[in-house]
Amino acid sequence: MTIQKSNNLNPHVSVDCVIFGFDQNELQILLIKRGTTKAAYALPGDLIKDDENLDESASRTLYELTGLRNIFLHQLQAFGDPKRLQGYENVEWLESIRENPKARVITVVYYAIVKPKKLHPKAASFASEVKWVPVVDLPDLAFDHNEIIAQALVHLANNLKKEPLLAFEMLPKKFTFRELQQLYEEVLGKKMDKRNFRKKIFSGRSFNPFGRKRRRCFS
Repeated sequence: MTIQKSNNLNPHVSVDCVIFGFDQNELQILLIKRGTTKAAYALPGDLIKDDENLDESASRTLYELTGLRNIFLHQLQAFGDPKRLQGYENVEWLESIRENPKARVITVVYYAIVKPKKLHPKAASFASEVKWVPVVDLPDLAFDHNEIIAQALVHLANNLKKEPLLAFEMLPKKFTFRELQQLYEEVLGKKMDKRNFRKKIFSGRSFNPFGRKRRRCFS
């Protein structure tokens, strides 16, 4: 594996991408596998190049690791704990791809919400595998990526409370009311009363019922 040269990549700034999807009635996150250690899975992420801005870096990194293009990414926040890269397994892996594996790295996190069935990710670069993993079954990830996902979930939940139509970005064109409620329950991490949920969602909004094939579908 070729070591990435420091004259091309900034050794102190990276981007990480949290890609949310909803499939099989589960909220899922796209992860890459970066080796064979215990904390082998991680968010798609890498150092930025010296000649690109953050948005460009996030799009490039996602494409290089997963093959995905044209994903609309939203900048979330930065993570800069001095100890975020510590850990023998993490440093051991970084030594295989970076000239300065112990350099302090501040990462700028991007997130997106997508429909997994419309995407066909493929592992590339230093990723040996790309897979969707349910949020409730997340393993111990590399670096501080579990913390990053926790913060991204809070952000997603707050946005969904303010703008329910955001859920449509994660659901198929035609969906059942039950699927909509399950999405909310997955994001918010709690069960919801069916009657109160229906009242809240339908209040002041227009839905087009679709009665064929699937019962109580909406489009």
